[in-house]
Amino acid sequence: MQCKIGFIGAGNMAGAIINGIVSSGLLKPEEIAVNDVRAAQVESYTSRGFAGCDTIAQLVESCAYVVLSVKPQNFPDVLAQIKPAAKPDTVFISIAAGMSAEYIKKALGFDAKVVRVMPNTPLLIGCGAVAISRVDPTSPEEFAFAKSIFAAAGQVEEVDADKMNEVIPLNSSSPAYIYLFAKVFVDRAAELGFDPDVANRLFCNTLIGSAKMMMETGKTHQELIDMVTSPAGTTFEGLAALGRNNFEKALTECFDDTIRRAYELGK
Repeated sequence: MQCKIGFIGAGNMAGAIINGIVSSGLLKPEEIAVNDVRAAQVESYTSRGFAGCDTIAQLVESCAYVVLSVKPQNFPDVLAQIKPAAKPDTVFISIAAGMSAEYIKKALGFDAKVVRVMPNTPLLIGCGAVAISRVDPTSPEEFAFAKSIFAAAGQVEEVDADKMNEVIPLNSSSPAYIYLFAKVFVDRAAELGFDPDVANRLFCNTLIGSAKMMMETGKTHQELIDMVTSPAGTTFEGLAALGRNNFEKALTECFDDTIRRAYELGK
Protein backbone atom coordinates (compact mmCIF):
# COMPACT_ATOMS: atom_id res chain seq x y z
CA MET A 1 0.00 0.00 0.00
CA GLN A 2 1.35 3.40 -1.00
CA CYS A 3 -0.47 6.67 -0.27
CA LYS A 4 0.29 10.32 -0.92
CA ILE A 5 -0.51 11.45 2.61
CA GLY A 6 -1.25 9.91 5.98
CA PHE A 7 -2.78 11.25 9.18
CA ILE A 8 -1.60 10.13 12.60
CA GLY A 9 -4.63 11.02 14.66
CA ALA A 10 -8.08 11.24 13.10
CA GLY A 11 -9.88 13.75 15.30
CA ASN A 12 -12.00 16.73 14.30
CA MET A 13 -9.17 18.83 12.87
CA ALA A 14 -7.75 15.96 10.84
CA GLY A 15 -11.26 15.21 9.60
CA ALA A 16 -11.73 18.80 8.46
CA ILE A 17 -8.44 18.71 6.56
CA ILE A 18 -9.25 15.34 4.98
CA ASN A 19 -12.73 16.49 3.95
CA GLY A 20 -11.23 19.58 2.33
CA ILE A 21 -8.66 17.53 0.41
CA VAL A 22 -11.28 15.12 -0.96
CA SER A 23 -14.04 17.64 -1.66
CA SER A 24 -11.61 19.87 -3.56
CA GLY A 25 -10.51 16.94 -5.72
CA LEU A 26 -6.89 17.29 -4.63
CA LEU A 27 -6.67 13.60 -3.72
CA LYS A 28 -8.94 10.55 -3.77
CA PRO A 29 -9.79 8.68 -0.54
CA GLU A 30 -7.57 5.74 -1.50
CA GLU A 31 -4.58 8.11 -1.63
CA ILE A 32 -5.06 9.05 2.04
CA ALA A 33 -4.10 6.83 4.98
CA VAL A 34 -5.35 7.11 8.55
CA ASN A 35 -4.10 5.84 11.89
CA ASP A 36 -5.77 6.45 15.24
CA VAL A 37 -5.71 4.81 18.66
CA ARG A 38 -9.48 4.38 18.30
CA ALA A 39 -10.15 1.44 15.99
CA ALA A 40 -13.72 2.63 15.38
CA GLN A 41 -12.41 5.96 14.12
CA VAL A 42 -10.17 4.22 11.59
CA GLU A 43 -13.07 1.98 10.55
CA SER A 44 -15.20 5.06 9.86
CA TYR A 45 -12.61 6.06 7.25
CA THR A 46 -11.87 2.65 5.72
CA SER A 47 -15.61 2.14 5.19
CA ARG A 48 -15.50 5.20 2.92
CA GLY A 49 -12.54 4.05 0.88
CA PHE A 50 -9.62 5.51 2.82
CA ALA A 51 -6.60 3.38 3.69
CA GLY A 52 -6.38 2.31 7.30
CA CYS A 53 -3.07 1.60 9.03
CA ASP A 54 -2.84 -0.58 12.12
CA THR A 55 0.42 0.98 13.27
CA ILE A 56 2.11 4.35 13.04
CA ALA A 57 5.19 2.72 11.49
CA GLN A 58 3.05 1.20 8.73
CA LEU A 59 1.57 4.60 7.91
CA VAL A 60 4.96 6.33 7.83
CA GLU A 61 6.41 3.65 5.56
CA SER A 62 3.47 4.04 3.18
CA CYS A 63 3.16 7.83 2.84
CA ALA A 64 5.18 10.64 1.27
CA TYR A 65 3.57 13.20 3.60
CA VAL A 66 2.70 12.49 7.25
CA VAL A 67 0.40 14.83 9.20
CA LEU A 68 1.03 14.79 12.95
CA SER A 69 -2.49 15.57 14.13
CA VAL A 70 -2.14 14.52 17.75
CA LYS A 71 -2.06 16.59 20.93
CA PRO A 72 1.30 17.96 22.09
CA GLN A 73 1.38 15.69 25.14
CA ASN A 74 1.27 12.65 22.83
CA PHE A 75 4.19 13.75 20.67
CA PRO A 76 6.99 11.93 22.54
CA ASP A 77 5.27 8.55 22.18
CA VAL A 78 4.20 9.17 18.57
CA LEU A 79 7.65 10.33 17.46
CA ALA A 80 9.23 7.31 19.14
CA GLN A 81 6.98 5.07 17.04
CA ILE A 82 7.75 7.07 13.88
CA LYS A 83 11.53 7.00 14.30
CA PRO A 84 12.26 3.41 13.12
CA ALA A 85 10.19 3.93 9.96
CA ALA A 86 11.09 7.55 9.15
CA LYS A 87 12.86 8.23 5.85
CA PRO A 88 14.80 11.35 4.78
CA ASP A 89 12.37 12.07 1.93
CA THR A 90 9.22 11.96 4.12
CA VAL A 91 7.65 15.36 4.85
CA PHE A 92 6.27 15.66 8.37
CA ILE A 93 3.48 18.21 8.81
CA SER A 94 2.81 19.20 12.42
CA ILE A 95 -0.40 20.99 13.45
CA ALA A 96 0.39 20.94 17.19
CA ALA A 97 0.97 24.13 19.14
CA GLY A 98 4.45 24.62 20.54
CA MET A 99 6.10 21.59 18.93
CA SER A 100 9.15 23.06 17.21
CA ALA A 101 10.78 21.65 14.11
CA GLU A 102 14.00 21.28 16.10
CA TYR A 103 12.24 19.07 18.64
CA ILE A 104 10.78 16.86 15.90
CA LYS A 105 14.14 16.53 14.13
CA LYS A 106 15.93 15.66 17.38
CA ALA A 107 13.33 13.04 18.29
CA LEU A 108 13.59 11.43 14.85
CA GLY A 109 17.39 11.49 14.94
CA PHE A 110 18.03 13.24 11.62
CA ASP A 111 17.45 16.47 9.70
CA ALA A 112 13.87 15.63 8.76
CA LYS A 113 11.70 17.64 6.41
CA VAL A 114 9.18 19.53 8.54
CA VAL A 115 6.28 21.87 7.82
CA ARG A 116 4.68 23.58 10.81
CA VAL A 117 1.03 24.54 10.60
CA MET A 118 -1.24 26.44 12.95
CA PRO A 119 -4.87 25.92 11.87
CA ASN A 120 -8.07 27.02 13.61
CA THR A 121 -11.47 25.49 14.26
CA PRO A 122 -13.34 27.38 11.47
CA LEU A 123 -11.46 24.95 9.23
CA LEU A 124 -14.23 22.54 10.26
CA ILE A 125 -16.68 24.47 8.06
CA GLY A 126 -14.24 25.31 5.27
CA CYS A 127 -13.51 28.84 6.55
CA GLY A 128 -10.17 28.31 8.24
CA ALA A 129 -7.34 30.81 8.62
CA VAL A 130 -4.13 28.80 8.55
CA ALA A 131 -0.57 29.88 9.29
CA ILE A 132 2.13 27.71 7.74
CA SER A 133 5.93 27.69 7.66
CA ARG A 134 8.53 25.77 5.68
CA VAL A 135 11.55 24.34 7.45
CA ASP A 136 14.66 23.21 5.54
CA PRO A 137 15.34 20.78 3.95
CA THR A 138 11.69 20.75 2.82
CA SER A 139 11.70 21.78 -0.84
CA PRO A 140 9.56 24.60 -2.26
CA GLU A 141 7.61 22.01 -4.25
CA GLU A 142 6.88 19.93 -1.16
CA PHE A 143 5.88 23.05 0.72
CA ALA A 144 3.54 24.06 -2.09
CA PHE A 145 1.75 20.71 -1.80
CA ALA A 146 1.47 21.12 1.97
CA LYS A 147 -0.07 24.56 1.47
CA SER A 148 -2.56 23.14 -1.03
CA ILE A 149 -3.79 20.66 1.59
CA PHE A 150 -4.94 23.47 3.86
CA ALA A 151 -6.02 25.83 1.09
CA ALA A 152 -8.72 23.26 0.36
CA ALA A 153 -10.45 24.27 3.60
CA GLY A 154 -9.47 27.87 4.23
CA GLN A 155 -7.15 30.81 3.73
CA VAL A 156 -3.43 30.01 4.08
CA GLU A 157 -0.77 32.53 5.05
CA GLU A 158 2.97 31.80 5.08
CA VAL A 159 4.69 32.79 8.34
CA ASP A 160 8.36 32.68 9.36
CA ALA A 161 9.15 29.47 11.23
CA ASP A 162 10.34 31.40 14.29
CA LYS A 163 6.95 33.13 14.58
CA MET A 164 4.74 30.03 14.78
CA ASN A 165 4.12 30.49 18.51
CA GLU A 166 3.54 34.21 18.13
CA VAL A 167 0.86 33.61 15.49
CA ILE A 168 -1.30 31.48 17.80
CA PRO A 169 -3.33 34.38 19.32
CA LEU A 170 -3.92 35.82 15.84
CA ASN A 171 -5.62 32.84 14.26
CA SER A 172 -5.64 29.70 16.40
CA SER A 173 -6.77 30.84 19.85
CA SER A 174 -8.59 33.97 18.69
CA PRO A 175 -11.85 32.18 17.80
CA ALA A 176 -12.34 31.46 21.53
CA TYR A 177 -11.79 35.13 22.35
CA ILE A 178 -14.22 36.20 19.64
CA TYR A 179 -16.80 33.70 20.92
CA LEU A 180 -16.45 35.15 24.41
CA PHE A 181 -16.99 38.66 23.04
CA ALA A 182 -20.14 37.42 21.27
CA LYS A 183 -21.35 35.52 24.34
CA VAL A 184 -21.18 38.61 26.55
CA PHE A 185 -23.14 40.72 24.07
CA VAL A 186 -25.74 38.08 23.24
CA ASP A 187 -26.24 37.15 26.91
CA ARG A 188 -26.70 40.81 27.80
CA ALA A 189 -29.19 41.25 24.97
CA ALA A 190 -31.15 38.23 26.25
CA GLU A 191 -31.24 39.80 29.74
CA LEU A 192 -32.80 42.87 28.15
CA GLY A 193 -35.53 40.79 26.53
CA PHE A 194 -34.18 39.93 23.08
CA ASP A 195 -34.65 36.51 21.57
CA PRO A 196 -31.15 34.95 21.92
CA ASP A 197 -31.25 33.58 18.37
CA VAL A 198 -32.13 36.98 16.95
CA ALA A 199 -29.38 38.62 19.01
CA ASN A 200 -26.87 36.00 17.90
CA ARG A 201 -27.73 36.46 14.22
CA LEU A 202 -27.48 40.23 14.49
CA PHE A 203 -24.12 40.05 16.24
CA CYS A 204 -22.65 37.34 14.01
CA ASN A 205 -23.66 39.10 10.81
CA THR A 206 -22.15 42.27 12.22
CA LEU A 207 -18.90 40.36 12.78
CA ILE A 208 -18.97 39.11 9.19
CA GLY A 209 -19.66 42.56 7.81
CA SER A 210 -17.02 44.16 10.01
CA ALA A 211 -14.44 41.59 8.87
CA LYS A 212 -15.23 42.37 5.25
CA MET A 213 -14.88 46.09 5.96
CA MET A 214 -11.41 45.44 7.39
CA MET A 215 -10.43 43.24 4.46
CA GLU A 216 -11.96 45.13 1.54
CA THR A 217 -12.17 48.88 2.19
CA GLY A 218 -8.46 49.61 2.53
CA LYS A 219 -9.17 51.68 5.63
CA THR A 220 -7.17 51.32 8.83
CA HIS A 221 -8.73 49.90 11.96
CA GLN A 222 -8.81 53.36 13.51
CA GLU A 223 -10.47 54.87 10.43
CA LEU A 224 -13.17 52.22 10.63
CA ILE A 225 -13.67 52.91 14.34
CA ASP A 226 -14.01 56.61 13.57
CA MET A 227 -16.62 55.88 10.88
CA VAL A 228 -18.89 54.38 13.56
CA THR A 229 -18.13 56.82 16.36
CA SER A 230 -19.87 60.18 16.58
CA PRO A 231 -18.62 62.67 19.20
CA ALA A 232 -20.54 62.16 22.44
CA GLY A 233 -22.73 59.53 20.73
CA THR A 234 -23.68 56.02 21.76
CA THR A 235 -20.58 54.32 20.37
CA PHE A 236 -18.41 57.02 21.96
CA GLU A 237 -19.87 56.16 25.37
CA GLY A 238 -19.42 52.45 24.81
CA LEU A 239 -15.78 52.89 23.84
CA ALA A 240 -15.27 55.09 26.90
CA ALA A 241 -16.56 52.25 29.10
CA LEU A 242 -14.08 49.86 27.47
CA GLY A 243 -11.32 52.36 28.13
CA ARG A 244 -12.25 52.75 31.80
CA ASN A 245 -12.01 48.99 32.17
CA ASN A 246 -8.61 48.69 30.48
CA PHE A 247 -9.99 46.77 27.50
CA GLU A 248 -6.90 47.23 25.33
CA LYS A 249 -4.58 46.25 28.20
CA ALA A 250 -6.61 43.10 28.82
CA LEU A 251 -6.43 42.13 25.15
CA THR A 252 -2.68 42.75 25.03
CA GLU A 253 -2.20 40.54 28.10
CA CYS A 254 -4.42 37.91 26.48
CA PHE A 255 -2.24 38.00 23.35
CA ASP A 256 1.02 37.81 25.28
CA ASP A 257 -0.11 35.13 27.74
CA THR A 258 -1.23 32.93 24.86
CA ILE A 259 2.27 33.11 23.39
CA ARG A 260 3.91 32.54 26.76
CA ARG A 261 1.90 29.39 27.31
CA ALA A 262 2.82 28.08 23.86
CA TYR A 263 6.50 28.30 24.82
CA GLU A 264 5.81 26.65 28.17
CA LEU A 265 4.03 23.75 26.48
CA GLY A 266 6.48 23.56 23.61
CA LYS A 267 9.54 21.51 22.97
